[in-house]
Amino acid sequence: ITESNGSSSMATVCGTSLALMDAGVPLKRPVAGIAMGLIKEDKGFAVLSDILGDEDHLGDMDFKVAGTEAGVTSLQMDIKITSITFDIMQTALEQAKDGRMHILGEMAKALTGARGDVAQTAPRITIINVPKEKIREVIGTGGKVIREIVEQTKCKIDIDDDGTIKIAAVDQDQAQKAIDWIRGIVAEPEIGVIYNGKVVKTADFGAFVNFLGSKDGLVHISELTQGRVGKTTDVVNQGDAVKVKVIGFDDRGKVKLSMRVVDQATGADITEQVGAKPARNGDRPEREDRPERGRRERYAGDGEQPAS
Repeated sequence: ITESNGSSSMATVCGTSLALMDAGVPLKRPVAGIAMGLIKEDKGFAVLSDILGDEDHLGDMDFKVAGTEAGVTSLQMDIKITSITFDIMQTALEQAKDGRMHILGEMAKALTGARGDVAQTAPRITIINVPKEKIREVIGTGGKVIREIVEQTKCKIDIDDDGTIKIAAVDQDQAQKAIDWIRGIVAEPEIGVIYNGKVVKTADFGAFVNFLGSKDGLVHISELTQGRVGKTTDVVNQGDAVKVKVIGFDDRGKVKLSMRVVDQATGADITEQVGAKPARNGDRPEREDRPERGRRERYAGDGEQPAS
């Protein structure tokens, strides 16, 4: 709390309860607190509810009561007289209950229970597990990969030998970025799955796309878009963000990708709309489209001129 004219500790109870619920901590019930005072003269007395600083200073009792709608959770009492009677205690507890219920009602106007998720700005530690044989890929040569993840996400990351990875962050978006990055490194491409990627190199025969963090695949020129493509850079250039679908693996295990069957605006699979690509025959033009071959020269032998 930043200010209180009365019991700062009871204000703290109420504020802490709201703060914990706002952070997503699953409390069973909200807790509120109220400070009760006492003015006693001869045989008469008056119990004061939610005392101010002056009432605390001039009064005979400071009786703090905290609890939920179900009951009292804690008590604390200071008195300046020799003792209090049963009637004083009973009256103080009854008034404290009425006050506590009123305060809980006011708190409920702001928040009735814990939020469904931890607040975006609440510090958190997320634990994920990766195969032990993949730890080396997450760390990278000389720690290059893990250092880059830490620098880019501002997270603190600890990796155990059994593959347990602890990610500490003060921002949910940054924590999720680190989690997705690590999972992308250890994930294996699946045929039929669409991924976000980035063009890292173009060639005459297609474009190389990086996806899943550290995976690369080839989008053949015939899989860049519908229709015939004159050259790769007519469709994509290095650095372009694209959406690709894994359509298979070549004989060497390299990933084959397609942009043609993915709606680049929405990421939707449009294979059924555009149809599967027929098998390529070395990407040579059809026979009727090929230029007519020139007359073949025949050589009679070593040292002899071409036969006419």
